[in-house]
Amino acid sequence: MRTEERTANDRGWAVPVDYKPRLPEQPLPGVGIVGVGGIVKQAHLPAYNRYGISVVGAFDVNPAATEGVREAFEVSKVYASLDDLLGDPAITIVDIATFPAERAALVHHAIEAGKHVLSQKPLALDMDTARGLVETAERRRVKLAVNQNGRWAPSWRVATLLVTAGAIGDVISIAHRVERSYRWTIDTHFERIPHWAIYDYAVHWVDICRCWLEGKQPVEVRARDFRSPNQPSESLTPWGFWIEIACADGTSASIRGSGNEPVSDAGHPFVVHGTEGAIRGGVLGNDYVELVRDGATIRYDLEGEWFPDGFAGTMGELMTAIAEDREPFNSARH
Repeated sequence: MRTEERTANDRGWAVPVDYKPRLPEQPLPGVGIVGVGGIVKQAHLPAYNRYGISVVGAFDVNPAATEGVREAFEVSKVYASLDDLLGDPAITIVDIATFPAERAALVHHAIEAGKHVLSQKPLALDMDTARGLVETAERRRVKLAVNQNGRWAPSWRVATLLVTAGAIGDVISIAHRVERSYRWTIDTHFERIPHWAIYDYAVHWVDICRCWLEGKQPVEVRARDFRSPNQPSESLTPWGFWIEIACADGTSASIRGSGNEPVSDAGHPFVVHGTEGAIRGGVLGNDYVELVRDGATIRYDLEGEWFPDGFAGTMGELMTAIAEDREPFNSARH
């Protein structure tokens, strides 16, 4: 059945599933991008082009990074400085996609310039800095959102809407398996990030658990990384890892990655168990989602992919929140 329809069983419960990125009515606010690295060219800009989001201009401290973006992605201009970008009245939202060490200062500068901000994740490297940015944005009456784009991966977004609607009752456990090889990280900057698999890659899985555990009180979080048995010697950062989250009421979440899957159909399966049913699915390579309840299984048709549609989801949610004058789902405070 189509995901735009309502699903219902003979007991009469119904769940709306409207999972696609949502944008406000035209005209959309103009966007300026700070930091034009690989992820911007591979995901941000393709998503914005696909969904008709206007990129007024971009700036990068490395001029070579912006070469060709005007022609390839319909970026209107390239700025000579950050102040030039922030001073352009055509820009309403600043998308900041630099490395973490420089990010917080740039976010603060953009907020003080009166711009709404979509910050790449993590927002900051410590909680005091993060709280300071949130408080500054609230004082300046601008929206500050974080680019947790995994929240709009189609299968995860459907699961979030089902959990929020109470389709499986109260969540009691979450389990994720990360089944892929990390050979692509060899000789990249990712290998120089301590605990990379936990800190950088798995942050999306931690975040989606945080969404599905809404209202729960975490009391213990444990994590460990390790070199997988078949990890090549030339790789520097451990590939295997596990993360466990325990809540006060006994609810638990686990994220486990073996680190070097040799099979070609590796993916990222997940299951969310509730008091009245379960949600099963997969993301990034085996995308599907199904609801199991009352002896029936309902599988949802999915359109789109995490990359790039998830990036349209984060920006679209910020734009819609600005238009509706509310807190975005991916707000920095959340």
